[in-house]
Amino acid sequence: MLHPPILISPSVLDSDLARLAQEVDRIASADLVHLDVMDNHFVPNLTFGLPVVASLLEHTSMRADVHLMIEDPDTWAPGYAEAGAATVTFHAEASRAPVKLARELRAKGARAALALRPATGVEAYLDLLPEFDMVLVMTVEPGFGGQSFIDGVLPKIRRTRAAIDELGADIWIQVDGGVSRDTIARAATAGANVFVAGSAVYRADDPATEIAVLRELATQAWTD
Repeated sequence: MLHPPILISPSVLDSDLARLAQEVDRIASADLVHLDVMDNHFVPNLTFGLPVVASLLEHTSMRADVHLMIEDPDTWAPGYAEAGAATVTFHAEASRAPVKLARELRAKGARAALALRPATGVEAYLDLLPEFDMVLVMTVEPGFGGQSFIDGVLPKIRRTRAAIDELGADIWIQVDGGVSRDTIARAATAGANVFVAGSAVYRADDPATEIAVLRELATQAWTD
């Protein structure tokens, strides 16, 4: 298995959103900051949209990992790339033309990522993997933080990693949902290399220490 970078991307969903810029400063040792955009249509929750993300990016040097849990990402996703997001992730279940959208995001300077809900198979997208820079395998149902990790998606992660390795491509696999000290090694062993941890980091006494521990556990799982 190729050894991609091990990256920790804390989600601000469990932070104090009234102090968003300061909360991002608390995770300065992380590799990315994960921004969950929800529209109360694709998922039953409402967070924030492009104006908030664009404003935040003017006040932080952190690379933004934007996860769009919204209807019609084909229309809205390019704006996040234009605002300076490092990665823009949209859902396969919501996009009408995922390859077209991925190419547009790349053209605007962002990494393009495809997200799959737990029950969505990856098989239909394996031939299209070179069009994406990352695949996000949801390890909970999207919409709320603090849920329990779904081990049933681990085989999907393994299949995705095997397909990427067969291509010899530099495509990352991200997991999002229930990632903690108890679950991160299982996800890493299956082939994930980018880990979204919300409550595990923001509810920790020392977020920097928690980020370091999670990174070490994932790195060790890859080297074992």
